Amino acid sequence: MNSIVQDDIKRILQEPLPWQSFAGAEVLVTGAAGFLPAYMVETLMFLNRFVLSKPAKVSALVRNEERAMARFAEYQGRDDLRILVQNVSDPLRVSTPFDYIIHAASNASPVAYLADPAGTISANMLGTYHLLNAAAQNKACQGFLFFSSGEVYGAVKGGPTPLAENEGGFLDPLGPRACYGEGKRAGETMCASWARQYGVPARIVRPGHTYGPRMRLDDGRVYADFVRDILNGGPINMLSDGSARRPFCYLADATTAFFTVLLKGEAGQAYNVVNPDAECSIAELADRLAVLYKDEGIYVKRFKNPDMNSVQSAHSGTPVSAEKLRSLGWRSRTTIEEGFKRTVDSYRSTEQ
Repeated sequence: MNSIVQDDIKRILQEPLPWQSFAGAEVLVTGAAGFLPAYMVETLMFLNRFVLSKPAKVSALVRNEERAMARFAEYQGRDDLRILVQNVSDPLRVSTPFDYIIHAASNASPVAYLADPAGTISANMLGTYHLLNAAAQNKACQGFLFFSSGEVYGAVKGGPTPLAENEGGFLDPLGPRACYGEGKRAGETMCASWARQYGVPARIVRPGHTYGPRMRLDDGRVYADFVRDILNGGPINMLSDGSARRPFCYLADATTAFFTVLLKGEAGQAYNVVNPDAECSIAELADRLAVLYKDEGIYVKRFKNPDMNSVQSAHSGTPVSAEKLRSLGWRSRTTIEEGFKRTVDSYRSTEQ
C-alpha cells in the first residue's frame, strides 16, 4: 500500500466513530473501484486486519473486473473481500442480506458521463431502485449510503451565503449534464421516499470537489489537470478566467465524512461533504500551487481565450454549508497546501 494512502487510512480510523458496528457485517459497495468508494473499501480492509473484533465481509460490485482486480491487487487471496461483476442498473445477482449498502456506482467526471449519459442516469435511478428494494426486504439493514453530488443544486445565483441542503436552483433537464444532476436528484428523492415508506435507513452525501491519491488525472476536472501539470514539470495551464469558486476537500477528510454519515446520519437526509475552510477560486488554487512548487520552476500559464469546448457546471460556485455534517462531529483536517502536496507525492512515490 502506498505509504501516503496508509497514513490517510490511519488518520481516518483515529476518528471517534462506532467502528465496531462493522464487526461481522456484510457490506456491499457499488462502483467499488471508483476514486471515492475505493478508499472506503481500503478502510474496511484495514479495519478487518487491525481493529474489528470480527472481520466484515465486503462485496465490491464493479463493471470492469480487470480494473477492480488491479485496484485491489494487494487484497487478493483474502476471504473478506469478494468482487461482484455486474451492471448496477440490473437487479442484484446475489441474495446476501447486507447490513450496509454503499451506493457509489455512477460516472462522475464530465468526460465519462458526457460520453455515456444513458448509463449515468440509469445507475443513479435504476441502480438506486434495485438497491433500495434490497434494503427494504432486509429488515436487518443498518445503513444505506447514496453518493449524490453538488450538481443537484443546479443553476443558482452566486452569493456569499452558503446553501443549505434543502436549497437549490434550476437544472435544465435537457442539458448535456442533466444525465448526472437529474439522476442524482432522482436518487435522493428515492432515498427519502424509501426511508419514509419502508423505513430504509438511507442517508445521502453530496461530495464537493474531492481530490487525493489515485484520482484519475485525465477525467477533465481542473484540479486533476493541475496535479498532472505539476507532475509533468509545469506550467499549470489556466484555460479559463478561473473565477469560479470551489470548496476543495482532501480525500481522507471526505472518506471520514462518508463513514460519519453512514454510521451517525439521519435517515432520509442529505449532507454536504465540503471543506469550507479550503474554499478558493480556480485561479487562486493555481497560484497557491505555483507557490508551493516554485522551487521546481512551476508557474501559472494563463490563456487569453477561455476554453469553449468544455461543458460548464450548472452550479455557479455559490458556497454550500457544511454545518449539518459538522453537527455529527465531523471536522476537516487538511489544508489545500497539505492536501495537494500529499496528492502529488503519492504519484511520485515508487510504491504507487
